[in-house]
Order: sequence, then C-alpha cells, then structure tokens
Amino acid sequence: MSEQQAHQLIIYTDGSSRGNPGPGGYGIVLLWGNQRKEISAGYRLTTNNRMELLGVIVALESLTKKNIAVTIYTDSQYIVNSVEKKWLDNWIRTDFKGGKKNKDLWLRYKAIAQHFKVRFHWVKGHADNPWNNRCDELATEAADGNNLLIDVEFENLKMNSMLKFLINNLTVDSSMLLTVFHFQISKFTN
Repeated sequence: MSEQQAHQLIIYTDGSSRGNPGPGGYGIVLLWGNQRKEISAGYRLTTNNRMELLGVIVALESLTKKNIAVTIYTDSQYIVNSVEKKWLDNWIRTDFKGGKKNKDLWLRYKAIAQHFKVRFHWVKGHADNPWNNRCDELATEAADGNNLLIDVEFENLKMNSMLKFLINNLTVDSSMLLTVFHFQISKFTN
C-alpha cells in the first residue's frame, strides 16, 4: 500500500437481489490505512439497482468526518455512469421525468454526497478484486438472511402499481369498488 493510499478513505460496495425484484442486500467494506469496517443489511423485497445504490448511501452516511476525499469502487455501471457522466444532475433538474427509477435513493445520495469529495471507479464484478468479492459475499448473505428489513419506498410503489392495475382492470361497478375500498380503509382507521 502506498503512502497516499494509507491516508485516504476507500470504499467498496456491492448490491444483490434474489430475483429482480426479490429479497436483496448490500455489502460494504470501508478501508482507511490498515483499518477495515464491514457493513451489510438485507431487505425482503427490492431490486439489484436499489441495493447497489443503497450500499453507497449507507457507506457515506456511516462516515463521521465530512469534507474528505472518498474513493468508491463498485461493479455497478448504473451508479458510476449516473454520477460520473452527470446523468443524475439532469434527472434532478427534470424531476426524474421519463420514469427514471429510484428517485428517493438518488436524492438521498445527492444529499449525503455533497459533504464529501466523491470519486467513483468501476470494477468488474465476480472477478479477481478481493474487496469487491467480499462485498458480494456480504450482500448475498444479507439477502439470504433472516429478519430482512422493509424497503418501504419500493414496496409502496409496488402496492400503488397493483392498486392502479386493479382499478383499471376490474369490471365491477365503480360504486361497489368505492364501498370495498372504504371498508378496507375503515378497518385501519378504527
């Protein structure tokens, strides 16, 4: 390890999803000199891209010192290109027009990333990089684990999509549909 590498923060991240969507997880390895910290978590229903992005976000949120240079290695071209090619800036300017996904996470990333000097580097996944491979192990173990967390935003979006589909495709009288929804909502409010 060079002298320069010994005094910079290096982060490796990876995301995993068993099905897309399906159970998923992220894995993180933070390196500072000879110190190493690993972080991971699993979710019951999510996507691979959400876990890739959430890994980056959680890594940055775990840092206590702000305004430092951070080099992030990921095998996600989705993340690297979105940030390094400034796609994200355009998505934010247009309020994610055109159905760009993961708005909640991209805005969360943007809010935390402004506190650091972040540079991304793409690494080939499932290759010979031991830290990327370790992140993959952490992510898949988390996805396969017990007590999975809830990706609330994603599950709400899925639920809303299902409700829209049902509303648009049911062949029942609309007043009957409203009565059923009113009954269902009243069960939660009483």
